[in-house]
Amino acid sequence: MRLLLVEDDERLATPLARALRGAGYAVDWVTDGVEAEHLGWEEPFDVIVLDLGLPSRSGLEVLRNWRAVGLRTPVIVLTARGAWYERVAGFKAGADDYVPKPFHDEELLARIGAVLRRACGGGAGALRVGGLVLDEEHQEAVLPDGGRVVLTGTEFRLLRYFMLHPDRPLSKSRLAEHVYAGDDARDSNVIEVYVNRLRRKLGRERIVTRRGQGYLFPSDP
Repeated sequence: MRLLLVEDDERLATPLARALRGAGYAVDWVTDGVEAEHLGWEEPFDVIVLDLGLPSRSGLEVLRNWRAVGLRTPVIVLTARGAWYERVAGFKAGADDYVPKPFHDEELLARIGAVLRRACGGGAGALRVGGLVLDEEHQEAVLPDGGRVVLTGTEFRLLRYFMLHPDRPLSKSRLAEHVYAGDDARDSNVIEVYVNRLRRKLGRERIVTRRGQGYLFPSDP
């Protein structure tokens, strides 16, 4: 899953970006409100973590502008402003969740996961599709018989995207856009390599090839 982090405080953003990448997110980090607004609209992010106190353009204005042009990407607001009316202003502007500073990385990660599942129409708790469970904390897949499969970072990001979008044909280019960050070298053909790795680990029936469309992760393999 691809995440946009908008935070101008380098002391906070550097370790946070590291924690987000460690949790299996492809992270793009920007520090400026104008750049954030442009990037959020132009690139296919799955979730945005947005600080309100930004240079050039406030996070609240950025958020309002995104929603005004129809951007539906889930947005979690970060701010040191904790007053109730400021939280209300964030929600009215279109925020999906609100995390006051200071915060624990684990709380933010849990909120990101919950927002993503809601956005994709899923329920609360662990991600489950077709008897397969994704252990996001350990980046492992749990098979129906209880066996555990260790995943590499790219395998984990790819499987999580599949499981959040079951029964939908997904092209190689779309998968590449959501598995890699903007500054990563992207090659949609490499997706085929990782799909085959997942098939070997999970079973070939887990990922179906749709000629001319890409791949499909069935909820009933």
